[in-house]
Amino acid sequence: MAFDFKREYKEYYMPKSKPQIVDVPKANYIAVRGKGDPNEEGGAYRQAIGILYAVAYTLKMSYKTDHKIEGFFEYVVPPLEGFWWQENVVGVDHSDKSTFQWISVIRLPDFVTEDDFKWAVETATRKKKIDCSSAEYLTIDEGLCVQMMHIGPYDNEPASVAIMDAFLEENGYAKDINENRLHHEIYLSDPRKVAAGKQKTVIRYPIKKL
Repeated sequence: MAFDFKREYKEYYMPKSKPQIVDVPKANYIAVRGKGDPNEEGGAYRQAIGILYAVAYTLKMSYKTDHKIEGFFEYVVPPLEGFWWQENVVGVDHSDKSTFQWISVIRLPDFVTEDDFKWAVETATRKKKIDCSSAEYLTIDEGLCVQMMHIGPYDNEPASVAIMDAFLEENGYAKDINENRLHHEIYLSDPRKVAAGKQKTVIRYPIKKL
C-alpha cells in the first residue's frame, strides 16, 4: 500500500473539530508564492496550483523514468496547503481577498532532494508544457502551533479561529503570527466535488506560551 501522509501523520492532518496544541516538525515542500484573490478564474492562485501538482506528480511517478531517487517508495501525493497573510492584518481577513498574499505548498517526502526537485521542475515544464520555474524547494519549521478541523465554507473560518483564540487565552498561550510564522491551512476536500458545508480544512497558526 502506498504511503499516505494523512494516514501516517494523523496528528497533523486529521485533527478533531476542537483546538489542540501541536509541535509541528520541520518539513520540505514544493512552494509557489503569489498574491491576489484565490477565487479569481485563471488568476495567479489557480495557476500556482497547476504548477504544484505538475511537479508533485512528476516526482510521484519518477520511478517509471530514468531518474531514480535514492530511498524512493510509492506514496500518495499529500493535500494542497497554504500559508496566508495580509499587510497590517493579524491572521486572515476574508472580507478583502484581493489583498491576500500566499505561499501555496504540497509536502515532499523526505527522500526528495533539491537536485531531484530541480529535475522534476525541468521535466514537468517540458512534458506538461507549462512554465514551472516559479516553483521552489522550501523548508518550513512551524514549531508550536494551535490547530483544529474546520468543517464548512472557507468564509466561515473566522468562527473556528475565534474558538481557537479563546482556547489559547484560557490555557495561557497567545498568537505568534509574524513574517516568519504564518496562518496555515490544509485542504482535505476538493471544492469542485464536495459541498461547501461539508468541506474539511485544517486551520493552524503559530503560538507562544505566555
